[in-house]
Amino acid sequence: MSKVLVSPASSFSLSIDSIAADKSISHRSVMFAMLANGESTIENFLRAEDTMNSLEIVKNLGAKVSDDGKIIKISSDGIQESFEVLDCGNSGTGMRLFCGLLSSANGHFILTGDKYLRSRPMKRVTTPLLSIGAKLDGREDGDLAPLSIRGASLQAFNYESKIASAQVKSCMILAALRADGVCTYSEPELSRDHTERMLTGMGADVVVEGLQTTITPMKELLKPLTIRVPADPSSAFFFAVAVAITEGSSILLEGVTLNPTRIEAFKALERMGTDITYILTDNKYEPIGDIAVKYAPLKAITVEENISWLIDELPALSIAMACADGESLVKNAEELRVKESDRISTVVEGLRSANIEVHEYKDGYKIVGGILKSAKVDSDGDHRIAMSFIIAGLKCGMEVTDLECINTSFPNFFELLQKITKVELS
Repeated sequence: MSKVLVSPASSFSLSIDSIAADKSISHRSVMFAMLANGESTIENFLRAEDTMNSLEIVKNLGAKVSDDGKIIKISSDGIQESFEVLDCGNSGTGMRLFCGLLSSANGHFILTGDKYLRSRPMKRVTTPLLSIGAKLDGREDGDLAPLSIRGASLQAFNYESKIASAQVKSCMILAALRADGVCTYSEPELSRDHTERMLTGMGADVVVEGLQTTITPMKELLKPLTIRVPADPSSAFFFAVAVAITEGSSILLEGVTLNPTRIEAFKALERMGTDITYILTDNKYEPIGDIAVKYAPLKAITVEENISWLIDELPALSIAMACADGESLVKNAEELRVKESDRISTVVEGLRSANIEVHEYKDGYKIVGGILKSAKVDSDGDHRIAMSFIIAGLKCGMEVTDLECINTSFPNFFELLQKITKVELS
């Protein structure tokens, strides 16, 4: 599957209960199960390439895993040294969190990934870990994978991060759980907080006060997880944008996490004029519910706050901006440049090819709303770029190439898209 031709869509009305399970929570659930005393039960785990790689790594680290295709059960007697190289695939979340988890484990471990992951910066986690006694190395002085980790005794820390990153924060929280004293982590703005919520639910002493998180090392193993992974709002958001750009359309996205740090993109789409309602149905580890989205004309907005809460959804939000009345601006989003692709450049290039005026900046871009025209867009191996421009095709028709990356996060994306419009895959 190397390319897709997407036909323009007419108005549609759908309820979807099969949005891909949340990727971030799926990664964390199998990792955190290794910190538990007893058997963890995980339902609705995302069966995509990246998350299945994390599950395979957990097996290689000695966990006992049973999987009947619906429910995964994991128990562990502690992290064991693996003679396998641990392959994170395309997942920066997987690699960065495993760095924190393994830095205090007995043994030697090698983390690697695909060609895209091996080009992504890792010093954002290796540098703070090295400062507390971790023993890590990699290409370009520890910045690029493969990464070598030899478990060590870790020192207590008071770390002030210069970037708001849930991956960096989660890495350091995992390291802190086995440090030799109470640790604090602070960030310039609150990043996504799945790790704090889940570990607290398992009995860890993790306290969040404003922008500072205080972590007391574990005195004993944590309580097992019993979790049903909610639908991924980042995946659901593609279909919210589909509604926002298709006059007369509506959709009900069922069973999505409503964590405030995960639905900022929906809030931005609301500010653009789209009619969105949130219906809470559960609240154990995470608030979970349904999101109802109805079409309304779009107006331009500026996005410059809580960037870490919608960083993954910005490519899709850019498609809505391209269809809005006025000039939209994205600022303070330089983090986009170190994702699976340089997402500032790939968004700008793709929109320009589709007849949209875009101005590129170091930390974002300005999009002048206009009329999208059919174009050919290369995803550059980035699943969110691929799916964003496929959704743009609902407005004008689109050819998008390099599609294997979609399997890393949303395996049934095309199955759902075919409920809306004609899709030709080749």
